[in-house]
Amino acid sequence: MSEELFARERAEIAPGAVHLPDWLTPARQRELLAACREWARPPAGLRTVRTRTGEMSVRQVCLGWHWYPYGYARTVVDGDGAPVKPFPRWLGRWAGEALAAAEIPAEAEAGGEGGAEYGADYGADYDIALVNFYGPGARMGMHRDADERSAAPVVSFSLGDGCVFRFGNAAGRSGPWRDVELRSGDAFVFGGPARSAYHGVPRTRPGSAPGWLGLAGRLNITVRVSGLS
Repeated sequence: MSEELFARERAEIAPGAVHLPDWLTPARQRELLAACREWARPPAGLRTVRTRTGEMSVRQVCLGWHWYPYGYARTVVDGDGAPVKPFPRWLGRWAGEALAAAEIPAEAEAGGEGGAEYGADYGADYDIALVNFYGPGARMGMHRDADERSAAPVVSFSLGDGCVFRFGNAAGRSGPWRDVELRSGDAFVFGGPARSAYHGVPRTRPGSAPGWLGLAGRLNITVRVSGLS
C-alpha cells in the first residue's frame, strides 16, 4: 500500500511531454528488471560509454541498434565488437501502451507532412532500447536524443532508486527547465514539440528503491524508433 495520502497523477510537464507515475505494475517491474540483468551479461553487455569529453558515469547496454557517440551500429563498435542484442517486441508493446496513455498527438516525421494519433499498436515500430544503470554518484548531463532518423515519441521507464529528472527545451541546455521526481515504475513520454528538448538527471536518490524489487541503484530503459533501415 502507498504511504501517500493521494495517488500521484498523470502530468503534462511541457507540451508533448507527459509523466505517468506508477505506470509499471510491480509484476512488470520485476519482469523488466530480470530482463535487464540478462541483457547486461556479455557479449554486448553493460559497458562504460566514452564521449568526446570523457567517460559517462552511467553504464549502458543497447538493444536492437547499438548507440555510440554519436550514431548507431549493428555491433558494439566502441566495446567488444559483438552483435547488438535483439530488441524484444514485448518492450515495444509496452512503449506503445504508455504512448497511448500519455495521449500525445503524433507530429509528422522529419520532412513529412500531416500527422496522426499514435495508439497502442504504434509500439510495433519501436526498435531501439538504451538501458542506463545509475550507480552511486552517477548522473546524466543535459542532452537531446538526436541520433535517430524518426521524430516518433521517446518512451522511458524507471526502475529502482528515484531521481531528479530535469526537462528543458529545444533551444539549449540552459533553462528554463522543470524538475520532475521519477520513481520506480514511472513512465515518461516526450514527443511532438518536446521531442528535441534537452533533458538530464542531475542526481539520483540512493536507497529510495522499493525493497521488494531487489535493486540497488537506478535503471532507466529508454525506448525509441530508429527510422533506420
